[in-house]
Amino acid sequence: MPLNDEQISDSDSSRLSESTASSSDSEYSRQSFNSDSSSKPSSPALHLLCVEHQQQLYPWGSPCALLPFRNSSPPKVITFDELMAATRNLSNWTLAHEIAVNANFCIKHEDYPQNSFAGTVKQIVHKAFWDHLESELNEDPPEYEHAIKLFEEIKEILLSFLTPGANRMHNQICEVLDTDLIRQQAEHNAVDIPGLANYIINTMGKLCAPIRDNDIKQLKATDNIVELLRQIFHVLDLMKVDMANYTIKSLRPYLWHNLVDYERTKFQEILEETPSALNLTTEWIKESIEDELSSISDESSSSPGADSSSKPISPTLVLNNGYLKLLQWDCKTIPETLITDEVRLQELREKLNQLKVIACVSLITNNMVGAATVDMPDFADHLKRISLPLLEGMNKKSFDLKAALNAIGVQICNVVNKSLSERGLPTLSEEMQSNLMGQIAHIVEKNNPVCSLIDKRIQLFMRSLLALPSFQKCMPTMPGGLSVIQTEIEFLGSQYASIVNFNKKVYGPFYANILRKLLFPEAAMEKTEAETSNS
Repeated sequence: MPLNDEQISDSDSSRLSESTASSSDSEYSRQSFNSDSSSKPSSPALHLLCVEHQQQLYPWGSPCALLPFRNSSPPKVITFDELMAATRNLSNWTLAHEIAVNANFCIKHEDYPQNSFAGTVKQIVHKAFWDHLESELNEDPPEYEHAIKLFEEIKEILLSFLTPGANRMHNQICEVLDTDLIRQQAEHNAVDIPGLANYIINTMGKLCAPIRDNDIKQLKATDNIVELLRQIFHVLDLMKVDMANYTIKSLRPYLWHNLVDYERTKFQEILEETPSALNLTTEWIKESIEDELSSISDESSSSPGADSSSKPISPTLVLNNGYLKLLQWDCKTIPETLITDEVRLQELREKLNQLKVIACVSLITNNMVGAATVDMPDFADHLKRISLPLLEGMNKKSFDLKAALNAIGVQICNVVNKSLSERGLPTLSEEMQSNLMGQIAHIVEKNNPVCSLIDKRIQLFMRSLLALPSFQKCMPTMPGGLSVIQTEIEFLGSQYASIVNFNKKVYGPFYANILRKLLFPEAAMEKTEAETSNS
């Protein structure tokens, strides 16, 4: 099957991988990443984020769960070191992508629910610790060993907040919280714990973010020394989270400017350690090629005399069709190269399906009672206000779409009848209302003609959007029947095109190699044999 002018070659691989991101992508980066672009990430900071906050960074579970080992071929036996190396690469790859593209990404201070087993155990253990500390300090003479260890830990935490050039404060903290000196004072029962705590609170006030000022004031108002130490550690935990989020904000501009090369390099390392890491991606592209061949065959059968064997296959079209399939409701798997955007694609898919239902309801309503709504300029807004709350959560298996559609139909009839009454016109007949509600309820049926039509038009809009040059800022023409959701679908389309264009930039070389092997297996085999013989 010959290719057109977009044939995959070595030079084309580079061209495909270096395609520019969409205009919405660049606008998104300008709006979201306004931190100091001169900030440079430090490996300890990134390591801290990967290790200390892994549970918050990966709410879906351990990064190991994302390793691309899913395939039908026999599993490759790998060593524990290889597994951990792949996990580290995947962790850093996923984390860097999330920090760069998600302006709202941050670490949150979360604790176990108090009524949970883990929360109860933590509460019991902590209470036992602080009760024991209080009993030691109340002895005669007081026992200071555990308190000294707490001061030592506080000192290390405070030092970790300092910038490299803060030598004066560094020396002062080390001098005041010198554990050797405090132990000498303890031997003579001369430890000034309230004085040390007051110094710690004042230092925390200098280092904390403004959002913690009220917490610092509450610390100063606490008289019980044991409760004060407990609250100091609580506020220090909050300051750690603030510092992590500040580090994320500082890393974001740097990561954004270097993300393409970084992600491509990290994925190449994963691929070297896990050769099966492109299995799902290969299947995804293969299915898209088969769909394109089937489409060409159907066109040839409907056009007598056309030669399907001479019809060229566009690699760009194959990829775009593959991306479009990711928006389908029945999409079960996702290519390894899109794992970092899986959640975003899922959210887009869910919102797009909500909009599809609204467009179907609008089309049915306009066809059946259009004359009654022609003098209702805000009817489209009414329709969305009615539908969106009732369609919330329609992606869940337990969601009853038919019941939601029935409720939407009832409310539409009420809105239309109210408008007709206010204008002194006869309301909808019972038969008309029943037919309207029945047609809306039938949207849930498989192969519903209205639903199929709207779905095709949404696909047409998204396909046209992907076909636009990435630097072009205008939107393609909106197909008929989608005007009621035009604003929303253009916004979703902009986000979708941003994800797709960036993905092409990063993984273009990998896609080009897969396309070459699938479309020209003989040429790919000859190239492999030549490389083997040369080595």
